[in-house]
Amino acid sequence: MESLQEETALQRMHPVLKAFVCGSISGTCSTLLFQPLDLLKTRLQTLQPSVNGSSRVGMVTLIFRVVRTESLLGLWKGVSPSFARCIPGVGIYFSTLYTMKQKFLVDRSPTALESVFLGATSRAVAGICMLPVTVVKTRYESGRFGYGSVYGALKNIYQTEGVRGMFSGLTATLLRDAPFSGIYLMFYTQTKKLAPQDQLDPALMPLLNFGCGIFAGILASLATQPADVIKTHMQLSPQKYHRTTQAIAFIYKPQGKKKANPAQRQ
Repeated sequence: MESLQEETALQRMHPVLKAFVCGSISGTCSTLLFQPLDLLKTRLQTLQPSVNGSSRVGMVTLIFRVVRTESLLGLWKGVSPSFARCIPGVGIYFSTLYTMKQKFLVDRSPTALESVFLGATSRAVAGICMLPVTVVKTRYESGRFGYGSVYGALKNIYQTEGVRGMFSGLTATLLRDAPFSGIYLMFYTQTKKLAPQDQLDPALMPLLNFGCGIFAGILASLATQPADVIKTHMQLSPQKYHRTTQAIAFIYKPQGKKKANPAQRQ
């Protein structure tokens, strides 16, 4: 009975609010499931090769290191700022996306170029709104900062680094988030169009959506990975990197030296 009442209440919501709520719920679930991978990604992006030229630490090695030194729950470090970022952030993304679809597209599916525009714009709006929390999330995951709470972290960053610190890595974040969502939405919608949905069993539709989402996510991640690495470095060391080009130069230089001297790898 209660579940029926909740479903009825959801159906009566304004479409924009409904998109926000559904997006927030999906963001909560995905954050809880994939926070360990997000933490590993952040730490792998900031690990530098050692002086003797040995290879980077692999993901499996890093997992065991985190579990050994921080316990199993250490893999979920940063989950509170992740929730604070994703719950409203994904809601803002979906509600903005819905509003733009209603304004620019009337009873038709977006073209490939329109999908890029819709996804990129919606993600840019959400990314800018939630950037201070994204900075906190990145620092939590790095293991280099001892913040006690999300509020305490935001207060500390504002007092010690000002507004600039709270919005550190803005350019790199937009270069990652906007293209990612644009590319993702484009491949997702175009892949679904190729599938014979009218001939497919309705029970298999969630599986089709899941497969299209994985395919689109992989391609979008590959395209925006460099910007993600730059964003992480800038948000962890805003005093060191005042411009995006400085972070690019720092990340590229050691790799260039390593490639230029292959004898170090022997």
